[in-house]
Amino acid sequence: MDSVLQLLDELEEILDSSRAVPFSNKVSVDKEEIYDIISEIRMKLPNELKQSKWVIEERNKILIDAQKEADEIVKNAEDRMVRMIDENEVTKKAYEQAAAIIDSAKKTSKEMRLGAMEYAEGILGDAEGKLKELKAVVYSESIKTDDYFAQTLNVLAENIQELRMGK
Repeated sequence: MDSVLQLLDELEEILDSSRAVPFSNKVSVDKEEIYDIISEIRMKLPNELKQSKWVIEERNKILIDAQKEADEIVKNAEDRMVRMIDENEVTKKAYEQAAAIIDSAKKTSKEMRLGAMEYAEGILGDAEGKLKELKAVVYSESIKTDDYFAQTLNVLAENIQELRMGK
């Protein structure tokens, strides 16, 4: 993201340091240089998008891992309950303990899943905010560039008109 912002700063610097057109608030810039910077911005934007895709994939991995661990905890609890089955007082206690373990495992798995989802949501929210900021900056710079070219074309048209009138 920083490299795109640096390129936008470079565009501003070119505009600020460009030679002024006499009798106007217009400046003259090297069109190819501006287009080169815009091309670089376009090439760097996909990297930012790849990073946000990576965040989504990581979130999915975390959720899958949390679900696997939760399933394993539940399976272990069920296995333990099956081993403890007996037809006397031990069996009764075993059922109670197994139920408590299952409840605990379910609670733990739910907490892990919710925690992973909150973490992923936070990361995705940050990525979304950064992409929105970048979009706003690029849009603003695009409007400025468009305005600049429109003003430059108007100045050229006025100059051509003045030259024709002067004949």
